[in-house]
Amino acid sequence: MSTTARAQKAPDTRGPVRKLLTSFGFQILAALVLGIAAGLIGRQLGATAENPTGLSATLDTIGNSYVTLLRATVVPLIFTAIVASISNLRRVQNAARLAGQTILWFAITAFIAVIIGIVLGLVIQPGNRAGEGLEPGDPYTVGTWWNFLLGLIPQNFLGLTVNTSPGAVEGTFSSSVGFNILQVIVVAAVVGIAALKAGKKAEPFLVFTESLLKVIQRVLWWIIRIAPLGTFGLIGSAVIKYGWEKLASLGWFAAAVYIGLALVLFVVYPILVRTHGLSIKQYFSGVWPAVQLAFVSRSSIGTLPLTERVTERNLGVPRSYASFAVPLGATTKMDGCAAIYPAIAAIFVAQFFGIELNFVQYLLIVIVSVVGSAATAGTTGAVVMLTLTLSTLGLPLEGVGLLLAIDPILDMGRTAVNVAGQALIPTIVAKREGILNEDLYNAPREGLPFADDSGDDDAPEADASSDKEPVSAR
Repeated sequence: MSTTARAQKAPDTRGPVRKLLTSFGFQILAALVLGIAAGLIGRQLGATAENPTGLSATLDTIGNSYVTLLRATVVPLIFTAIVASISNLRRVQNAARLAGQTILWFAITAFIAVIIGIVLGLVIQPGNRAGEGLEPGDPYTVGTWWNFLLGLIPQNFLGLTVNTSPGAVEGTFSSSVGFNILQVIVVAAVVGIAALKAGKKAEPFLVFTESLLKVIQRVLWWIIRIAPLGTFGLIGSAVIKYGWEKLASLGWFAAAVYIGLALVLFVVYPILVRTHGLSIKQYFSGVWPAVQLAFVSRSSIGTLPLTERVTERNLGVPRSYASFAVPLGATTKMDGCAAIYPAIAAIFVAQFFGIELNFVQYLLIVIVSVVGSAATAGTTGAVVMLTLTLSTLGLPLEGVGLLLAIDPILDMGRTAVNVAGQALIPTIVAKREGILNEDLYNAPREGLPFADDSGDDDAPEADASSDKEPVSAR
């Protein structure tokens, strides 16, 4: 794949203060600090999850509204991006090899992550160090292999689902509409392949799909520009709802999980980056905007549009490949939720209930983590993955209830690692296959955040000759 030369831009005449204030990374960091401050103020004023106040309700509304906006772009983005990418893959050599390499590296990194989780669980022994007051409880959802297989079959064209539950008032019901991302991927892939088989008669459809994708990306860019506001609400609401006192009885378990996440993010991933001859600094500066948003939003799916953006624009992965690999990774590449966490949690549950695990059961933890993360696609990943692991090992599912109190605190770190891995694998596969734009990968992180392609009237710093302008990650 050829590398497009980038046009020369006018010199940046902004002063250092203005550069800092307009930096996307600085804005996210500032919002993070302000959100923590607002959350602490809210707690001092008596706000809790059970006793909301005006401040806590406002923060919660801001945060949830932003995640809702991001999620609103996911289905049209994935559908149009995968259909367009399949049509573009006909111009990429070894498309099948790319897909195979992607899945292989998903498995390799999951294997490394689950081994780290098992070792930490055995060394730290969090289940034997659990505090007082923990009570087993039934999990609110359970993952099974059968449900995974059934989930591959689309229930409708867009993979939409409707859940109905009893309302707050007796005799009333409330319904919510969701979507199964794995089903959306299946539908999009089938439509894309069918369009290719249809030949010239499908050209107008493919042209329309690519145009629609551009429109969706434009809307996405507008949403991402207000990410600091969403960060402020999300982190402020999290501090009020959960605080850190809930770590008291599960401190060793939380420590084990976060040590594992840190080892994967800051040791394993950099080693893989360096092994493939790439700059560790450039990888982190490129992926960091998505990691930051993942940490505060706690949603790989909600962060998906931004993850795909930085993988393509910052890390130099070709759009035709990134638009296939990143959505696939958002549902099946979960080193945090589907490898480290269930490994440590399963060992915790076994230790808490006094159950000795044998070699076969440890091997089952590895197998479930490497091949089972897809079973959580489109659902509450970590909890479903844990129930799948416990049921496979024959451990009591009531153990899930022990850990739910601090799950949101752990979920921030888990999701950040998930997203970092979802951007890493397409990058190293593209490098191995010789299609990575290394000039773009090594370029300074400058320009307006997520400016769209040429013809962008409200993004004057966008490159007029290339759709691969790096974004700000300072």
